[in-house]
Amino acid sequence: MSVPRIETERLILRLPLLEDFDAHAANMADEEASRFIGGPQARAVAWRGFLQLAGAWEIQGFSMFSVIEKATGRWVGRLGPWFPEGWPGPEVGWGIVRDAWGKGYATEGATAAMDFAFDTLGWDRVVHSIAPDNVASQGVARKLGSRCLGPGTLPEPYDDKPIELWGQSRDDWRARRKQKP
Repeated sequence: MSVPRIETERLILRLPLLEDFDAHAANMADEEASRFIGGPQARAVAWRGFLQLAGAWEIQGFSMFSVIEKATGRWVGRLGPWFPEGWPGPEVGWGIVRDAWGKGYATEGATAAMDFAFDTLGWDRVVHSIAPDNVASQGVARKLGSRCLGPGTLPEPYDDKPIELWGQSRDDWRARRKQKP
């Protein structure tokens, strides 16, 4: 299996490695940081989720990347393509550690992940499942050129949480990317 390593101006997107787990577990234990990505988790539950991210690369050929800050080498989150069974569409999602919020990392990394999803995976559309009160992620989606497509539903056990689906087509993405200087 060949997992890409994608570099942006400030980030490295790569396969999740065992050395990332402590930071991942701390992020998932942080009530505010994990609020919109499943809620706080005990370390053992975070471990299973972490293995799920890594295992999806082998089974599906894609998954979320570990996000590494180039300047420090520090794990600052996870983001990328995601499409579990029963999901409302092929998603590019993000979850960044709280002390890295507001730096534009989600937008920078998700831009590279959208290119990967459309150009390498061949997806024809991408969605982002966003809670109606997650204003920060709505802002990231807007910066990516996505728009609110209306309410959506996640599979169990998340089906009781309201979400809005944001997204765009590959053609819209490519047209927007060509317009950027």
